[in-house]
Amino acid sequence: MDNSNPRELLQVTARRFGLLNKNCCTVGDNEVSLIQSHILYEIDRQHEPSMQQIADSLGMDITTFSRQVQTLVKKNLVKKMALPEDRRVYILHLTEEGQFVTASIDHMMDDYLNEVFSFMNDFEKETVIRSLKLLNESMLKSKMCCTPMG
Repeated sequence: MDNSNPRELLQVTARRFGLLNKNCCTVGDNEVSLIQSHILYEIDRQHEPSMQQIADSLGMDITTFSRQVQTLVKKNLVKKMALPEDRRVYILHLTEEGQFVTASIDHMMDDYLNEVFSFMNDFEKETVIRSLKLLNESMLKSKMCCTPMG
C-alpha cells in the first residue's frame, strides 16, 4: 500500500470500515444496510425530523430516500407520520424496536472504534480525530464534494 496516496488510503479505510458491505449490521432478526444505518442514526440525532431534512442531511435524492424509509417502516424500525398542519410533510420517529436497533449499532460502532483506538496512544488518537475533522471541513468547502464525479 502506498502510504502517500490519499485516494488509496481512503479506499482501504472504506473497505476496512465495511463501507462496501451490503449489510452493515445485524441486530436480532434485523439486517440493516449501511444507508439504513445512516438513516436511523440521523433520525435518532435530530428531533422529529422531516423526511426532507434527513434526505438533505445524507445528500440523498428524496425518491431513493423514500424507498429506504419504506423498508425501515416495513421492518417496524421507523414510524412515518404526516404533519397535521401540512399533510405533504412527513415526520420520522424511531419505533421502540428502531431505538433498540439504533442503540445496538451505536454500541457496536463504539466498541469497534474503541478497539481500533486502543492501538494508539492519546496523542495519535487526538491527531486522527483532528485530521478527520479537518478533512470533513475541507470537503464541505470543495465544489466537488458530495456530487457524482464524471
